[in-house]
Amino acid sequence: MKIGLSVSTADALPSAFVAFRDDLCRCIDRCADLGYDGVELALRDTSQVDVLRMKERLAATGLQVACISTGQVFAADHLYFTHPDVVVRNRAVERIIDMIRLASEFNAKVNMGRVRGMIHAEDTPGTARQRYIDCVCRCADIAEPLDVELLVEPVNRYEVNFINNCAEGVDLIRESGRRGSRLMPDTFHMNIEDPSFRDALLRARDFIGYIHVADSNRLAPGWGHLPFDEVFAALEDIGYDDWVTVEILPEPDPDAAAQQAVRYLRSRFVGQLASRDSVIA
Repeated sequence: MKIGLSVSTADALPSAFVAFRDDLCRCIDRCADLGYDGVELALRDTSQVDVLRMKERLAATGLQVACISTGQVFAADHLYFTHPDVVVRNRAVERIIDMIRLASEFNAKVNMGRVRGMIHAEDTPGTARQRYIDCVCRCADIAEPLDVELLVEPVNRYEVNFINNCAEGVDLIRESGRRGSRLMPDTFHMNIEDPSFRDALLRARDFIGYIHVADSNRLAPGWGHLPFDEVFAALEDIGYDDWVTVEILPEPDPDAAAQQAVRYLRSRFVGQLASRDSVIA
């Protein structure tokens, strides 16, 4: 598995869960120095990325862009797929399509976290689902020919009231019927919404395309009480070998948080491999 870190620009919102807020190319260099395999770019819009300069830094460091996340599209600009106003929904789709085209430059995925929206008091769950699926399908029409995966991220009930757990995410993926739509479990949200990490991951095994990790307190893994050995054992059992990306608070300071996360994850992955090899032997 490859380990990524979520990063953003210096002007990122306080609500963006990123370890580094900096020039994005400097973020790449900092992640390379710490031993990460790649970065996730938490963006508000595509103008924040200098594509040629970023490709130069990626080539120089050997890192990859794993994913583009879109939480700030929702938080800063209030654009999302279930909005009652069709003009707002169209602007949300246009913004995500821009992200998809940018992601194709880096062979990256695109996360649809809170940009999926919420169920408004005046709407039924069915109305929200249909608006969401219509928007996802419009995005998928662009993403699929570019081979860009769209990631559905369940988010806990205290942030949104729509698609809260892994089972609900899988249901919406099935209902959309789009081959490029995948599930993105996040351990922080799973700790609130999914009764069992192992059961949720095993049941979603055919749909998982990306993983977010943070501990129970949104700090780096190892600084809370989540059972990460259970999580990684389940991922191994389902044969998941793609990105595990860290989305955490920059506490007690950005470098300490980022360093703790990558060291902890590397130690767990190495430990699992050693345990598996001893069983095989």
